[in-house]
Amino acid sequence: MGDRPNIQPQRVDAPLTQFATFLVLSVNDNPDAIKTVRSTIAGIEDLTKNITIRDLNSLFTSELRPFQEVKGQVHTAISTPGDILFHIRGERRDLCFEFERQLMDRLGDAVSVVDETVGFRYFDIRDLLGFVDGTANPIGPAVPEAKYVHDLTAWKSLKTEQQEAIIGRTKADNIELDDADSGQQSHKTLTTIEDEGGEHEILRDNMPFGSPGSGEFGTYFTGYTARLWVIERMMQRMFVGNPPGLHDRILDFSRPLTGTTFFAPSASALASLEDD
Repeated sequence: MGDRPNIQPQRVDAPLTQFATFLVLSVNDNPDAIKTVRSTIAGIEDLTKNITIRDLNSLFTSELRPFQEVKGQVHTAISTPGDILFHIRGERRDLCFEFERQLMDRLGDAVSVVDETVGFRYFDIRDLLGFVDGTANPIGPAVPEAKYVHDLTAWKSLKTEQQEAIIGRTKADNIELDDADSGQQSHKTLTTIEDEGGEHEILRDNMPFGSPGSGEFGTYFTGYTARLWVIERMMQRMFVGNPPGLHDRILDFSRPLTGTTFFAPSASALASLEDD
């Protein structure tokens, strides 16, 4: 066997930060757009913390494919456009802002903004529903993302015990709970994917976002995985149900606004884009 090539990955497994910006862009049709995008990404290696980009066909894994819409009896996981995802993370909001400002200055009219979401770490890594968010975190190149908005008024009308049954964990101390005898599975159970080889985990870097003034509150889901089918099965179990018809009850309070799959190539591959 030959020597394995030395591949420098992007730091998708970096420690959780206090702030993040999720910037989804579409590449415009003007003649120099692709050239501008490539040179911009290749030239900011020292600033880039997490960059994922789609439509680099030569770098794709065979499993990569566009985000597939999942339509259940009640709720639908929608598929939305996007060519580039910048996942900008930092301990200071001003540094995230400045990075994004310089980035957009360089990209100019080569791109259009599809979605921009500013997230923040909420207390002890909780989402705005009040529960601890995220568990074990392996690494992978596929990056599905989805932006969910929450109906906090309806959620807060539930008793704590009802919320815990939906999530599958206790609210105060994050202890796992057994599912009800009725067959209705919790969010925790529906998003746990197991087979003969054991449990298939993903790296989550979810971030709460919101504005009390506008009344919008939500969670930006980002899942890094080496096996895209794992998240696709999670979506099927959540939106269709397991068994079908018993969907994830969290969807009665959280509605998806976006759904896109990206690919995270190595840092060295990104740096070489300008040479292609």
